[in-house]
Amino acid sequence: MLCDITLSRRLERAEGAAGARFVEARARASPESGVMWIEVAGAYAMYDGPRSPATQTFGLGVFQKAEATDLERLETFFKDRDAPVFHEVSPIADRSLLTMLCERGYRPVELTTILFQPLPASARYDGSIPVRIVTEAERDLWAVTFAAGWGESAETSDLAGVMRVAAAREGALDFIAEIDGEPIAAGGLCVHESVAVLAGASTIPEFRGRGAQKALLAARLAQAAEMGCDLAMMGAEPGSVSQRNAERQGFRVAYTRIKWGLV
Repeated sequence: MLCDITLSRRLERAEGAAGARFVEARARASPESGVMWIEVAGAYAMYDGPRSPATQTFGLGVFQKAEATDLERLETFFKDRDAPVFHEVSPIADRSLLTMLCERGYRPVELTTILFQPLPASARYDGSIPVRIVTEAERDLWAVTFAAGWGESAETSDLAGVMRVAAAREGALDFIAEIDGEPIAAGGLCVHESVAVLAGASTIPEFRGRGAQKALLAARLAQAAEMGCDLAMMGAEPGSVSQRNAERQGFRVAYTRIKWGLV
């Protein structure tokens, strides 16, 4: 499978939909927050608060050519909410978008390698480390476990709170890995139109090096295949351990995406 505009559209829409489900979950939990998302020129624009990493767009320039009026509408959407303006842009997006972004004062602020893997229907998990889907009553346990795996490196001081919202997304499944019945790692899975989005994973520091990440990955892929997904995706920092681990498990690089910020 080669990376072309069709594949990029599937990947970008799946990740954008996962972001939209997160914002919807936040809105249900905190209606007074004013969080919301809109679609402009095929792109999903999420507002989850002015400092949230979820506040940005996905898919700009991939589903249709973006015009200056589209960028103006998106910029107004964020600025009216006192939020920064960020766009995650696929390198396969219409080339005219890059010119417009530069002309409007945008600068590249972050790179993300997007990886994908075709999923055979026969994908299975060998159960080397117990991994299971948590129940609704265990969402807090999952959120706390996930947050403990990131520790002080988390971008927010309330990562557990963020993950409680993530756990409440429609269509999402939350996985936990255990040793002797003790939670040691957590990971998420979102599915959109037969694309499985591996939505992050973390292992509690004292349990690292025991294969929990590999187990979570394999278990989520097996579940996605059982649900009829034919494609899995994930994002990683270019050249990171996460990227290398994903490639060892059969993922391939689709492209490196640039996040553009309005200065």
